[in-house]
Amino acid sequence: MGAAEIPDRFVRTMIEMQGDAGRAWLDELPTRIVGYERHWAIQVGLPFANLSYNYVAPAVRADGAQVILKLGMPHPELSSEIAALRLYDGHGSARLNEADPERGALLIAAQVMRALWRPAPAAPEDAVFPTTARWASGLRRLRAMYDGGTGPLPSEIVERAETFFAELLVSSGAPMLLHGDLHHENILSAEHAPWLAIDPKGLIGEAEYEVGALIRNPLPRLLALPDVTATLARRFDILAETLGFDRQRMIAWSYAQAILSAWWHIEDHGHGWEPTIALAERLAPLLKHP
Repeated sequence: MGAAEIPDRFVRTMIEMQGDAGRAWLDELPTRIVGYERHWAIQVGLPFANLSYNYVAPAVRADGAQVILKLGMPHPELSSEIAALRLYDGHGSARLNEADPERGALLIAAQVMRALWRPAPAAPEDAVFPTTARWASGLRRLRAMYDGGTGPLPSEIVERAETFFAELLVSSGAPMLLHGDLHHENILSAEHAPWLAIDPKGLIGEAEYEVGALIRNPLPRLLALPDVTATLARRFDILAETLGFDRQRMIAWSYAQAILSAWWHIEDHGHGWEPTIALAERLAPLLKHP
């Protein structure tokens, strides 16, 4: 595999996120791929063009089965993904065929079932998974970084997000094992069933939390629509009818998550937060909360 087969955007992201460790990981990537080809008896193709934080490419097993190879730097999030895929076991998600958590590798076969959510697993498995409360606490890091302020983010929208998180967390329903990042690019078509989910974060929280990532994607293309707020309203109407969720609760979760996502952009990259804040501003008219 030549260096030209690693997309430039992916290289930049890994260096932005991981610095020298990311450079070293990228240098070792071709050797890792060859090693997994031998170890798992697969033939790896060219990577997908829209890589973000992990190297993902189609592959073919010795028996002809179509699979996906995913390689990432070792990280708690990757470990929770592996644990979630093992629990889903192909029900509503891709099926995990092989995993090497220590070296951050996933080999995923495409297989779909309908049901994805399930009750949160009992200990000790649940200790592997992040929770919605833990994710929401990220806004405290924002305050800490800016000495109690909100940096480039408007203070009023951060305060509103903090209020929503506090209210929603204390009133949450039964904890479920969620995907955690179920948006358009993480839902793929498959040969054996219409759709499958990939890249689960393995998040513990109430089911209503799940809609947030779907609502705010695909960014920034979503913002180019003639009436973004009207489009968002239709999405909430459809989701409320289909899932039986309270519409305002979904909107509040989606708004709070958008602000959290903007902070993650600042924390991880130092830039790229503006489209998410613009999306939150389009969500605001749908809120009944002051």
